[in-house]
Amino acid sequence: MNIVFLDRATLGFDFSLEALENKYSLTSFDTTAPEQTGKRIENAEIVITNKVKITEKDLFQAQNLKLICVAATGYNNIDIQASRKRKIPVANVKAYSTDSVAQTVFGYLLRYFNSLNEVGDEIKAGNWQKSETFNLLKYPFSNLAGKKIGIIGYGKIGQKVAEISKAFSMEIAACESFITKNKQKNRVPFDEIISKSDIITIHTPLSERTRNLISKNEFNKMKSTAVLINTARGGIVNEQDLYEALKSGKIAFAGLDVLTQEPPTDGNILFDAPNCMITPHIAWASLESRNKLIDGIIENIELFIEGKSDEIDISKQ
Repeated sequence: MNIVFLDRATLGFDFSLEALENKYSLTSFDTTAPEQTGKRIENAEIVITNKVKITEKDLFQAQNLKLICVAATGYNNIDIQASRKRKIPVANVKAYSTDSVAQTVFGYLLRYFNSLNEVGDEIKAGNWQKSETFNLLKYPFSNLAGKKIGIIGYGKIGQKVAEISKAFSMEIAACESFITKNKQKNRVPFDEIISKSDIITIHTPLSERTRNLISKNEFNKMKSTAVLINTARGGIVNEQDLYEALKSGKIAFAGLDVLTQEPPTDGNILFDAPNCMITPHIAWASLESRNKLIDGIIENIELFIEGKSDEIDISKQ
């Protein structure tokens, strides 16, 4: 099988593609510009892409293409209608980053509630050495135990966050689903999540229903001590409204791994927001997760070769 990987650099270089290279003919590009895509896949039988978009025009050029492997869970970068017309299966990899994303949520929380950055800066400045007591209690330090965490999006990642929350003796509130209309046992209405949670963490997909889900109206209902964590998609939180909420003290802190525009080549208003920590969409990207992702891609390729494309083809969903 002739395989082309369009954007290997998006997954980093601290893991090996040897398992693919040993079995198949693999051509790997670090990055691929939109105008290069069609040419690069024109002779490919299988294409692997993380962020590179594959359009109907690209598929028209790729007459030998038999399978598209998305090196991610989301597949909005693929023209699904065009792949259906060509009867080309599209396969993603599910649940590979669950542990990594959940861990990142608690990285934000421990950084904030333990004031880790501020205390670390005090040490570097030599202020502990100058202290007349045996410690420095200049910054807030608050337990997670007893705090209410509202989880919006209760799939694999949301459930993992809940599992970890139990270990911290937190009160857990899982939000009602935006998809199913049936009442779900032990779920909490969205408005209650917003108004009563000490911590709100987002794990729902971006859709027309969830775009700007957290905006001015929601910030006005939150506790002034509330912490907002978003490791899902940037468009779920209105960035202008979040900026104003942080600046005015309507909420206490935000931890964001995602922004509406990525990378933020035009800048972002939240870079100047107080009490806001931003990471570059890396919550999914632990080494273990990326190795699991590659294993999932290989498994999808093998299932396809075995004639089991129905088991992996998300374009039929």
